Amino acid sequence: MRFLILLFLSIICLASYGQIPVTPQAQPAGNELRLLSSSSVKAINQKIFRAYNALYEHKGSRLAADSGDYYKEEDGREYFKAKGNIIITQPSGTVIFGDDLFYDAAAQQATLLYNVRMIDGETTLTTNHLTYNTGSQRGSYRNGGRIIGRQDTITSRNAYYFETTKDAYFRNKVVVRSPGAIIYTDSLQYNTMYRDAFFFGPTNINGRKGEKLYTERGKYNTAFGIAKFNKNNLYTEGSRFLKGDSLFYDREKGIGEAFRNVVFVDTLDKFYANGEYGKYLEADQSILMHTDPLIKYVVQSDSTGNADSTATDTIDRANLSPKEIKQLERDEERLAKEKEKAEKERLKAAEKLEKERQKELAKNPELKAIEPPKQDSILAPTAKTNTRIDTAYMTADTIFSKVILVRDYKPLDLNLDRSGGKLQEDTDVDYGDEEDMDLNAAGDSIQQNPQTAGEKILQDPKKPTTPAKTVQKKTTPKVNNTNPANTVAVDPKQIQAISKADSILRRNAVIPTGNEPDSLMKKAMNSALKADTTVKDSTVMFSDTARIRIVNAYNNVRVFKSDLQAVADSVYYGMVDSMFRFMGKPMIWSDGSQISADTIFMQIKNNKMDNALLKENAFMVNAVLDTVKFNQLKGRKIVAFFANNNIERLFVTGNAEALVFNADDKTKIIKEMFHDRCSRIKIRMVDRKINDYVSERKVDQKLYPFKLVTQENEVLPGFIWKPQDRPKSVEDMMNRKRSKETVVPDQNDKDDPEQNSSDQNSKENPIQKSIENPTQKKVENPVQTKKEVENLEEEQNSSTNP
Repeated sequence: MRFLILLFLSIICLASYGQIPVTPQAQPAGNELRLLSSSSVKAINQKIFRAYNALYEHKGSRLAADSGDYYKEEDGREYFKAKGNIIITQPSGTVIFGDDLFYDAAAQQATLLYNVRMIDGETTLTTNHLTYNTGSQRGSYRNGGRIIGRQDTITSRNAYYFETTKDAYFRNKVVVRSPGAIIYTDSLQYNTMYRDAFFFGPTNINGRKGEKLYTERGKYNTAFGIAKFNKNNLYTEGSRFLKGDSLFYDREKGIGEAFRNVVFVDTLDKFYANGEYGKYLEADQSILMHTDPLIKYVVQSDSTGNADSTATDTIDRANLSPKEIKQLERDEERLAKEKEKAEKERLKAAEKLEKERQKELAKNPELKAIEPPKQDSILAPTAKTNTRIDTAYMTADTIFSKVILVRDYKPLDLNLDRSGGKLQEDTDVDYGDEEDMDLNAAGDSIQQNPQTAGEKILQDPKKPTTPAKTVQKKTTPKVNNTNPANTVAVDPKQIQAISKADSILRRNAVIPTGNEPDSLMKKAMNSALKADTTVKDSTVMFSDTARIRIVNAYNNVRVFKSDLQAVADSVYYGMVDSMFRFMGKPMIWSDGSQISADTIFMQIKNNKMDNALLKENAFMVNAVLDTVKFNQLKGRKIVAFFANNNIERLFVTGNAEALVFNADDKTKIIKEMFHDRCSRIKIRMVDRKINDYVSERKVDQKLYPFKLVTQENEVLPGFIWKPQDRPKSVEDMMNRKRSKETVVPDQNDKDDPEQNSSDQNSKENPIQKSIENPTQKKVENPVQTKKEVENLEEEQNSSTNP
């Protein structure tokens, strides 16, 4: 009877609270929020059903908490509000922990607060405020948080996480930390499976080895360190900068590639280059550029007024031989004597003027009142030094430059002697001339020496190959079927420590604004394009462990400088000896002069031209007056020494020849031609004019009246004049390559398609045509001006009609 009474009372109590059902009836079958288990249940205010140690299930998702309140609104929407040890388990295996939970069953939207941690396979999200949709499997936080996955840690103010695709979107103070780099940006998309980061705004990637990348749109894989950028990109590493419209970088291999509008700068080596393609290797700090590459190098040109062109105080004695030092001391002694003599003459003149002044004052005492302050009016005016900055430009089909150890570099020792050195015994060409040569003859029968191939000093470097793309194997994330009952509880102290550390990290993070790369490149270019007046070009300045840059340009090399232009097949430059090597039929122009040889060496010392060597088939040509006649120097080699960037001494050695046209100083009309042949010619110049001319051994000199100069003897064998190949400006240098060698076809081959072009070229330069094809009909001498022609006709008529 007692049992029946208790059962009856229980039924009455349940009936009185029937308006709050445990399982909502408004939801379709299978979609309702169901209580699976609890330790106890009670009803509150006839609207809320509270369960302790509750476990609910909704559409496959399970929600567990220490305590939770279930209630239902009048519109049928169900809600679950819980506290303490919140655990949400997804069918995919994702588990979410937190302290507080609010769940909207209709929207399947869960809001978790405090010490929130979401675990999705190898990815862990930590925050204090997470909004998560159990249906779409999307989560977000707005007040700071982090995601850790596969060795990458990403923190930001705001983030969205998509569980199905493993993509996360981060906004506002985003910092990515990985073993290879640290990334700073304000907008980032990241895939936790493949570790791909996508950027949509100003982004800095700071590599652990010191390299830095900047972009405003691109992709970077944190696992392999492979970057592909395509908007406002910049790569920096130490003093080196690489910029381009598109940029590729492989961190593991240390390779950077840039495409379109490429700029490479090394501020340490004062190296600047730009083009349409560039490839950089971190290992040897090398850069390979092609497709319209251009190198700029700024030099300091000092020109001192009234300077003594024979001064030798700029010579580096450390590089001179004992013989050269003795010769230098003799020159200095001679100069000292000349200065002493000049000083005595100056004092003597000053004394004479003083005596005359005293005599004049004795005659006219009134002049003392107006006498100017006493000064030495004989003192020579101080020479003014005009320092100007000039830029040298160089282009080629391909330009390659790298940094090497000094001990791996072999400086060239050309054994050049500023005094000319001892004349070597060698076999000179037998010209076959008679002592009583008839000056009325048509000209010399000198045969042209065969051209020898230019010496190849350095082989063209092999182009680095593009690294193969790494194929990443797609793997499906492991499903974590964690049972809430067996899950380890979250440590609140650890979560709070992480949140605090991330907050400090974001506050101190320097997020790029977009102006940094332009500012960096501007500073780098200004530094690189500034003449370096501190570095002295001498081997004594470098130790074996020092690193220096070498530059190699090959195929269609062109150089332009305001006072010098050049073309060659290849050019090599090393900073240890500051030596330029021009190879492959090089030609150099300066003012009205043209220089050519099989190989040309030019050395810079203290930012100034010091010496040059023209090796094999050396030829120097200088246009006279209206550029129809040419002064010429030729020999097996020509050595030139410079002072203040002007030629000071010139030595022509080995079958030396000189051809000089002398003109009247007043009328500027050519009156005679001087032809000199010997073993060696020494020339000393002052203010760009010949001051001393010496011929040595087997000297054969002739002076031709101009009327006897014929087209055959007005040029030396091997003469070539190609002003059409000379770059006229930087733009002309970039848009035009040197002309190809003209091949003269057989005269009997009338069907040769190149015949017309050859004839056309010969019309443009009749002198050149007569040299290349001596069997053709002679062309009338086009040298004379109208007045010269009339004078020559009168002389010829008077000689035939006495």
